[in-house]
Amino acid sequence: MTVLRLEHIGIVVDDLAAATAFFVALGLEVDGETSVEGGLVDRINGLEGVRADVVMLRTADGGPQLELAKYRSPSYEGDDAPAPANAPGIRHILFVVDDIEASLASLRAHGGELVGELVSYENSYRLCYVRGPAGIIVELAEKIS
Repeated sequence: MTVLRLEHIGIVVDDLAAATAFFVALGLEVDGETSVEGGLVDRINGLEGVRADVVMLRTADGGPQLELAKYRSPSYEGDDAPAPANAPGIRHILFVVDDIEASLASLRAHGGELVGELVSYENSYRLCYVRGPAGIIVELAEKIS
């Protein structure tokens, strides 16, 4: 068995418009939008009565996509507190950017909050974590020349 490629990463959000604007501000492009529902969608999700809106985003290089989904039903009744960076599960997505200061400023204009600090890591990258909509943590990395 061989994995052929990573196709997309899916993130469930509570405010699809805000999450889309956040990632567009980072430089991703909307590749498509749709709504999904029906028996097959229920079976894939293991839920009943699924109705969701989906936005697909892509980077300029055409690599794997980012899927943002807002479930209109069924509702989720869990804890919505943002998890810390060391909580088990998917915690962040890293994007390599050409100007980390500009990227950080753009994300802050869309509600992004710096998690820790912007640091230089071993003279190879400038790095930081930014928390965005739905508690999503985005790591920004700029190669130090």
